Amino acid sequence: MAQVEIYTKAWCPYCTRAMQLLSAKGVEPAEYDITMGGPKRAEMIDRAGGRTTVPQIFIDGKHIGGSDDLAALERAGGLDPLLAAT
Repeated sequence: MAQVEIYTKAWCPYCTRAMQLLSAKGVEPAEYDITMGGPKRAEMIDRAGGRTTVPQIFIDGKHIGGSDDLAALERAGGLDPLLAAT
């Protein structure tokens, strides 16, 4: 199974939606809560090419994007192959 990381904030409906999709796929991502900012927020912005919105999702270190990007990847049939990669 691929390594999945997600940066989230409390009370973020998009974060919840992304987590639900990943959970439905049997994935327990490493979740980084950046509600209060700090070094993890700076790390996310750097890794995500300047994006400041949450969630920001990475699969095996590759930036996937946000919740809408994850959902689009699923609709296109591209999520399962990424998650199956080792």
